[in-house]
Amino acid sequence: MKSAKTAVIAAVAVALLVYFSAYTVGQTEQAIITQFGHPLQQPVTEPGLHFRIPFIQRVALLDKRYLPWDGPIVEMPTKDKTYIQVDTFARWRIKDPMRYFLRLHDERSAQSRLEDILGSETRTAVARYELVEMIRIDKGRVPQQDENMASMLSGIGMLGQLRPIQFGRLEIEKNIFEAAAPKLAEFGIDLLDIRFKRINYNPQVLERIYQRMISERLQIAARFRSEGEGEAARILGNKERDINEIQSNAYKRVQEIHGEADGKATDIYARAYTQQAGAAEFYHFIKSMETYHKVISDDATVVLSTNSDLFALLKRMEQKTHP
Repeated sequence: MKSAKTAVIAAVAVALLVYFSAYTVGQTEQAIITQFGHPLQQPVTEPGLHFRIPFIQRVALLDKRYLPWDGPIVEMPTKDKTYIQVDTFARWRIKDPMRYFLRLHDERSAQSRLEDILGSETRTAVARYELVEMIRIDKGRVPQQDENMASMLSGIGMLGQLRPIQFGRLEIEKNIFEAAAPKLAEFGIDLLDIRFKRINYNPQVLERIYQRMISERLQIAARFRSEGEGEAARILGNKERDINEIQSNAYKRVQEIHGEADGKATDIYARAYTQQAGAAEFYHFIKSMETYHKVISDDATVVLSTNSDLFALLKRMEQKTHP
């Protein structure tokens, strides 16, 4: 009975010893064995079951996967003193587990160090470039634009046109990566990539940008309006010129027709009143009567000499009326 209890106790002790000395490393993990806080050997990178000295040695598990870093939104100025809100993110992994463990110990410290180094390099890079360099992706990229609008805006300088850039956002991200990677390598971190997630304007800057856009559009509208007024004036001038030319030609033609008609009428009258001997005298009489009718009205007072034709005519009429 006593030997059975001893065997059970021994089995339990062995089981506890195995339990506290065994540990497992996953497919995405690597382990560092420490004794009294100091690492003893190279990291264990092979997945599976492993053993350690219980109660004396401890296991620190580190991730082997690509890890994210999502930086906070930070407001910073560009080279042209425009304040923008920059949101960045990066991907990294533990390249040297021993150095990483000695310098940082855990992922929380690594995230803090990443924020310090990447945030500092991002602010430095943004301060070296103008806003347009941050917004445009690549200097080789040609933005699409309406050809008709581009031709209409060709004489307004830089309005409606994108200013050419020298670097672009991709080049700035590359500069940040090249500056931050060596500094992070000292902590056993391999920086894989860093990108701008979002770039927003400061609210005050945004209002000024809106005003500038409105001003540019007003200038474009004023240019179009001026060109339209000039074209309208040209059309009206051509219309007035055409009207005057048409009226002048019409008046000239009317006068020509009147002259031709008067000539034909005179010719007809001449032929009509020269056919007989008394026709000319009768024509002279008719014309005289028409003249007297126009000159003498009902209330007119006429003083005639005895030698005038009208007096002689009235005298003859009086004699015929009163024989």
